[in-house]
Amino acid sequence: MKDLVNAGVNIVALEKNEHKYGMTCAWAMQVDEDQLLLLLGSQSETANIIEEGDIIGVSALCIGQEAIATKFGTKHSSKTNKFYDVKYENEEGAILIRKASKKMKCRVVKIGHIYDNDEDYLVQVRVLSMESDNDSFLSMTEYRKSVEK
Repeated sequence: MKDLVNAGVNIVALEKNEHKYGMTCAWAMQVDEDQLLLLLGSQSETANIIEEGDIIGVSALCIGQEAIATKFGTKHSSKTNKFYDVKYENEEGAILIRKASKKMKCRVVKIGHIYDNDEDYLVQVRVLSMESDNDSFLSMTEYRKSVEK
């Protein structure tokens, strides 16, 4: 697939009902000073358990974290422990990947759908807090090149 825009690679993760969930999300966009929109596929267990009011983590990965993107993007959270061997922090249920470019603790404001398509979720979140570890964002273009090798 050809990239129309060079989007970043993000991990959306949370702990809910004593279970950790996480997924790779390439479709995230800042839409206000403190708000993001995330497009989450309905095939994801993580996307299916997120509800309005939940606290979630959004970690914008940096160059060198390609293996994390692959781990979180290829299997379901109930089938494998995606967090094994991944350094992270848990802030009120928001799971944040250490050394990511940006680590954002967010509250889910609204969940909708695009074009009346009930299969994918458009999730609006408000950023409650953010930390920056470095500025080397991992883009989808760079990520795809690394997995094609």
